[in-house]
Amino acid sequence: MQLEGKTAVVTGVSKGIGRATAEALLAAGAVVAGWGRSAPSGLAHARFHFFACDVRDENAVAAALAATQRTLGPAVHVLVNNAGLGLAGAVAGFGTAEWKLMFDTNVHGLFYCTRVVLPLMKAQQEGHILNISSIAGLVGIENMAGYCATKFAVRGFSQALMKEVRNDGIKVSCFYPGSTQTNFFDDIPGSEANASMMQPEDVAATILYTLQAPKNFLIADVEMRPLQPKR
Repeated sequence: MQLEGKTAVVTGVSKGIGRATAEALLAAGAVVAGWGRSAPSGLAHARFHFFACDVRDENAVAAALAATQRTLGPAVHVLVNNAGLGLAGAVAGFGTAEWKLMFDTNVHGLFYCTRVVLPLMKAQQEGHILNISSIAGLVGIENMAGYCATKFAVRGFSQALMKEVRNDGIKVSCFYPGSTQTNFFDDIPGSEANASMMQPEDVAATILYTLQAPKNFLIADVEMRPLQPKR
């Protein structure tokens, strides 16, 4: 897809992969609607527009789309479902509230955002939905069962959706980043971000590459890992 002048929605835009993706899309000429609970600090660009949105709330998602269309016009060409969080802990004793919080954000929020843009993309016969899963969506990780469960769900959702909408001219791609140097590790006891990890910009560049692939094929699954991980 040629991104010049296209409208892209990026969720979880305030920091990390979401912010880096917004910046990469802007550099490629896209108009970016950033959805999130807080605006990215210092991101000022004529083609960037922030819309407050808690993806866990389907009414808030509908309102964010309406506000986006009022400001940027009716079309949405790209959706990057990036909003998510991870909480660690053994299954025995893991809190119900924390479990539900991850599913509400990582799975239900992704569904709400996807559902509102699909009618627009089908009418356009053009669109690209990019879902950010994780290596934890491919392999189980001890003390991360809840997070893994949500990211496995993103994988299954993405693969099924791709088959549903490919004949409408809509591409669906799922990304499985390994360790990336973001704030994600702030909430994981015993883990910390380090320079051997991938950078958010690495993931954003791969998202951009996937978006710019020729129209006659799609890149369905993208697994990314650090080359020399810290041991």
